[in-house]
Amino acid sequence: MAFAYAPAPESRAVVDLAPSYGLFIDGEFAEGAGGELRKTVSPATEEVLAEYTQATADDVDRAVRAARKAFGTWSALPGAERAKYLFRIARIIQERSRELAVLETLDNGKPIRESRDADLPLVAAHFFYYAGWADKLDHAGYGADPRPLGVAGQVIPWNFPLLMLAWKIAPALATGNTVVLKPAETTPLSALFFADICRQAGLPKGVVNILTGDGTTGAALVAHPDVNKIAFTGSTAVGKAIARTVAGTDKRVTLELGGKAANIVYDDAPIDQAVEGIVNGIFFNQGHVCCAGSRLLVQESVAEELLTALKRRMGTLRVGDPLDKNTDIGAVNSAEQLARITALADAGEAEGAERWAPACELPTTGYWFAPTLFTGVTQAHRIAREEIFGPVLSVLTFRTPAEAVEKANNTPYGLSAGIWTEKGSRMLWTASKLRAGIVWSNTFNKFDPASPFGGYKESGYGREGGRHGLAAYLAGAEGPTSERGARDGERDR
Repeated sequence: MAFAYAPAPESRAVVDLAPSYGLFIDGEFAEGAGGELRKTVSPATEEVLAEYTQATADDVDRAVRAARKAFGTWSALPGAERAKYLFRIARIIQERSRELAVLETLDNGKPIRESRDADLPLVAAHFFYYAGWADKLDHAGYGADPRPLGVAGQVIPWNFPLLMLAWKIAPALATGNTVVLKPAETTPLSALFFADICRQAGLPKGVVNILTGDGTTGAALVAHPDVNKIAFTGSTAVGKAIARTVAGTDKRVTLELGGKAANIVYDDAPIDQAVEGIVNGIFFNQGHVCCAGSRLLVQESVAEELLTALKRRMGTLRVGDPLDKNTDIGAVNSAEQLARITALADAGEAEGAERWAPACELPTTGYWFAPTLFTGVTQAHRIAREEIFGPVLSVLTFRTPAEAVEKANNTPYGLSAGIWTEKGSRMLWTASKLRAGIVWSNTFNKFDPASPFGGYKESGYGREGGRHGLAAYLAGAEGPTSERGARDGERDR
């Protein structure tokens, strides 16, 4: 007998939203040079949450000049002094975690359970972790006296707005760089709240600057001649455009792009455990995850058993109000993303794959897509080749480990993979053959600030997180385009 879950909504009252927000430049909120305002809406209800400023090229120049001016003083501070600011930011994030989690859920559409229990703890952990590195850079393996690069231009996506901010700002500040950051146009609010946290922490003016806006703002930031480092997380298409823009300059670049991860289940895998990992791998954050396990490769002898268990588990997933603590799958981030997911899912049916989704009642307002899986998928299907970035799983089968590896590597991406087996030797053999930046064994989507993250091929280059994440912000350290970072087949685990 299934249990019924009574509604358990989180209160919106903990978030105090202003009607409109300016740009955060040189330690203060300011109006944009163009005066244009845009609206950010709740994906779950389509209500307007607030207006934000569309930054222009002139605004980008103001922010970069503020960051350049602050760089001299900030980089000259002893590492232990910079660490104090990072520790303070981390503690304030913890103190305001409930407020920030609700804000993230409102603006992004992800379930409050995820923003509260996954995103916010990791955000604080990254600032704590890199605070610990700030006075130990001489021992990071990048020379006796590593120096910061200067001004870092950072562009982040909408799927993990605050966490991607932490991934980029924390190592940049720890190494003595200053920052101009542009959040995604559909999720600007948590970055603006972070600007207030910087003021609350007493961070010197100009060290962190936040510019909101669309892709033209990001393009102006990438092209600005006084930016020393570009860090981007987002689509492969935009990553390629950034690479073309910086070609021929001396800017350092890290790109964390798309993925089409294979989640490989061998015949000796613990089925129930694997099912939970599969569900977490593709339905976490509505599938809005670059390293999502969107391709399930199952050994033929256990395929029927696993699919039966997987469909049973999918039938228990609760889709609905992201602010309800019982919700498993929230709203798709935008109408544009919902249209892309829908188009690719329809293409899967049109190309002959068998579509299945559990019976679930979707809300009538907002952007929603039911958890879906496809069987009868071949390597030629678009749903097996293209990144859907939604709650859609493609199921393929294999007979031998060699076939599993061949199918897993048959993709232009190389960000992540999962392996499910009880044999350590099989896990290690498979991992050594997979062309992916991170490989999980008998788990999926596990992150730690001390662990580097990044991909190969069209999944980008460079590493974020861990000691490796410091290199991209230090002059003379190994960059992402060095032999070490570009060598295909190497993994950081």
